[in-house]
Amino acid sequence: MHTSDFTYDLPKELIAQTPISDRSASRLLVYDRSTGKIEDCVFSDITRFLSEHDLLVRNNTRVLPARLLAHRADTGGNMEFLLLKRTGEKTWECLARPARRAIPGREYNVNDELRVRVLGDTDADGGKVIELIYDGIFEEVLDRAGQMPLPPYITERLEDKNRYQTVYALTNGSAAAPTAGLHFTKELLSKISAEGTEIIDILLHVGLGTFRPVSEENIEDHVMHKEYYEVSDDAAGRINKARQNGGRIVAVGTTSCRTLESVTDSEGVVHAGSDWTGIYITPGYQFKAVDALITNFHLPESTLLMLVSAFMGREEALRCYEHAVKERYRFFSFGDAMLIL
Repeated sequence: MHTSDFTYDLPKELIAQTPISDRSASRLLVYDRSTGKIEDCVFSDITRFLSEHDLLVRNNTRVLPARLLAHRADTGGNMEFLLLKRTGEKTWECLARPARRAIPGREYNVNDELRVRVLGDTDADGGKVIELIYDGIFEEVLDRAGQMPLPPYITERLEDKNRYQTVYALTNGSAAAPTAGLHFTKELLSKISAEGTEIIDILLHVGLGTFRPVSEENIEDHVMHKEYYEVSDDAAGRINKARQNGGRIVAVGTTSCRTLESVTDSEGVVHAGSDWTGIYITPGYQFKAVDALITNFHLPESTLLMLVSAFMGREEALRCYEHAVKERYRFFSFGDAMLIL
């Protein structure tokens, strides 16, 4: 298939720039794969479509405020570092901009607590290896020094860092939020549990590759980025038990979906473990674990739209997107959601 098969027309004004005040008041497009029916709802209506036999699987990764705006102490020259992968206690792989000025040995000040020393280059375009110089607890220092690494299509400043975190975020490590989870409130999750739907946590640290459109003409030529995941023994056991009892596995977001499909064998059995996954799901893929999917509206020609197209069919996915545009849904990270049954 061609990358251009996964494009659609999106008016710029439908790209959500800020989150709405009430997370669960976002809109929800519900699509039934068995009937082709589209229903326009509010996200808090999601309890209508879950049963006591279902199991909701969410990604509890926490986004690092990984964007560091720095300047050289001697010349004042500005530099931006985006932390990507921790390689040691205080060393990281990152993207630097402008990368040509990030010469090994140079140091940059972020604030009074944090400095950055450039150590070398990585294979990535603009990639650098850096050392973070600070005293104290890393997470606390970074929280005060860093900014959220918002996608490039969001141009407005985020006033509250927590709005780019899910309310159940736990384990630091992502460069981007698992955005389908941003619609849940603690109250809505309590209601879902009270009505009998079990909620399970797994982990996948989201990388920046999630934002990048596929540049190759043929989708088969694209090389998928890899992301770290963890699935506990308890989570695997409870998912397998739910499947054995006839319950549906409802994945919260493409990150949960990709993790589940990475750890499920051909017999449909989920295996616990931790590793890096580069699973690339495109139309023709046979899903082994996921029965329903909650997801946001994704960029044209992205691997995320290809995954959604694999789950519900390309033509139906584009029909739903056309409906969402016509009905003025909000798109991308801070936008509205879909539930695919």
